[in-house]
Amino acid sequence: MIYDVTKYLEDHPGGADVLLEATGKDAKEEFDDAGHSKSAIELMQDYFIGELDPTTEIPEMDVFRKERDTGFASKLMESAVQYWAIPAAAVGISVVVAILYARRK
Repeated sequence: MIYDVTKYLEDHPGGADVLLEATGKDAKEEFDDAGHSKSAIELMQDYFIGELDPTTEIPEMDVFRKERDTGFASKLMESAVQYWAIPAAAVGISVVVAILYARRK
């Protein structure tokens, strides 16, 4: 049986935590072990929303991993060459000009 006790969380004598711990699972055993009164069992009917079909089989999910782009390293190197080629050339030309200027003196 499936119950939606969202509206009962604040009123539950055992506190909301007890109900939240049972979320999404079969909590019949925990409910029975708590020794609920007849009025508590009757109150449950107000929150009943349906029954779980035990014959329905839930298919197992297939997990797919996204393949990483194998060209990432090459793209990174292309970007590095593209963005560092001009400054490196400017430094190289500056060094050559400085050496030539120093020789003239």
